[in-house]
Order: sequence, then C-alpha cells, then structure tokens
Amino acid sequence: MTAPINPAASHHLPPFITAPGETDVLMAIMAVFLVAVVLGVGILFLRLHTLPERIAHRSHKLQFEIVAVLGLLALFTHIHLFWVAGLLLALIDFPDFGGLLGRIARSLEKMAGIKPTQADLEATGEPIDHGGRDEHEPAVSEEPVLVTRAGESEVSTIPELKTGSTRS
Repeated sequence: MTAPINPAASHHLPPFITAPGETDVLMAIMAVFLVAVVLGVGILFLRLHTLPERIAHRSHKLQFEIVAVLGLLALFTHIHLFWVAGLLLALIDFPDFGGLLGRIARSLEKMAGIKPTQADLEATGEPIDHGGRDEHEPAVSEEPVLVTRAGESEVSTIPELKTGSTRS
C-alpha cells in the first residue's frame, strides 16, 4: 500500500527521496563510502608516517633504531619535528668508523709483527693463511700468552705450543 503524496509536494520527486518505511539506499551507500574513505586515509597517513623507518630499514642504516624511536615519538606526541629529524637521519649515510678502526688495528698488528688469531680472521672475513704449515707440525695456540716480567703482567704475543709441555 502506497501512501498518497501530500498535495503541497511536487509531483516530480528526485530519486534519492524515499517513501516512508522504505530503505534509504543512498544513505547506506554513503555510509560504506565514508568507512572506506576513513580507512583509506588512515592507511595513507600511517604509510606516510612510517616512511623514514622504511627508508632506514631498506638501506640497512646503522641509525635504524633511532629513526624508529623518533617515528614513534612523532606518532604519540604529534610533534612533527621528530618525524622530520627521523627522515633526515634515514637519508644521511654515516661513515663506518668501525670498519676503518678495524683496518687501522690490523695494520698496526701487522707492523708490530703480531699474527692475527683465527677468531680475528673469521670476524673480518679474510682468508685464513696457514703459511704453508705442514700438518705434522704442532698446533700453535690461538690466544695470547700471559707473561710476567719483574712483577709486571702484560700480554705477550709469543705463541705457546700445544704439545702438552708447560713453559717455565
């Protein structure tokens, strides 16, 4: 049963006006659209917000953790300066001082005549040179020997033979 149209109403009603008791299709479509837009803008905001962290992670930066913390601070405090600082840190390449200092240390050991231990060679990834040592020769200890001279204790680089005998 359809209700009669009010005589004061126009006889040509637009299609978005629904009759009493019927489902408002336009309102349902707009509700779904509004939820989709809010979710889309939220995902876009979070992707933009994590941009410095993703840049630092992709390029394996040393300062990745600092960039991640700055991103979280910016998210929870709404201070955009943290985000900008994180983005700048993610884009800057800091020099690898550890590798440079390791090379200097290895050069100094070589100049002093100290043979690197096997653990040092494995850590640096350099090939292990056995120096043409024969398999029948006694093995040399890989760790420095503690030598005392006139009451002083210092680390010496004199290798100790692993033949079961002790040094005196």
